[in-house]
Amino acid sequence: MRTCTFLLLVAAAAIYTTGTPATGCDGSYGTPIEDGWEPIPDINDQHIQELGGWAVSEFLKHANCLIKFSKVVSGKEQIVSGMNYALVIDASDVGSGKLGRYNAEVYEQEWTKTRKLISFSKAE
Repeated sequence: MRTCTFLLLVAAAAIYTTGTPATGCDGSYGTPIEDGWEPIPDINDQHIQELGGWAVSEFLKHANCLIKFSKVVSGKEQIVSGMNYALVIDASDVGSGKLGRYNAEVYEQEWTKTRKLISFSKAE
């Protein structure tokens, strides 16, 4: 009986830690946020550009492709208990070099050093 319970717990833990399945570059990750957005005042701000690069690297942890961050080209922000960012990012396919455009939503709470990739998808 104990062996059966143990194996059941191990199986449940394995399923839980598997997380989100890998997706290709044309797929999407997560669920977008709604309402209350304002344009980012300075899209060329070093923090915004760094956040775009971070979003791409986080996405690659869940993707079956390789893209390289180029720059954040536009975006908006939403004040919450921290900040939500909706970024439009240019990135190139590592294999072909072809430039693509992606949408990323990131939650950041600077005072707790929290960052979370909310969603990432190929722009249409």
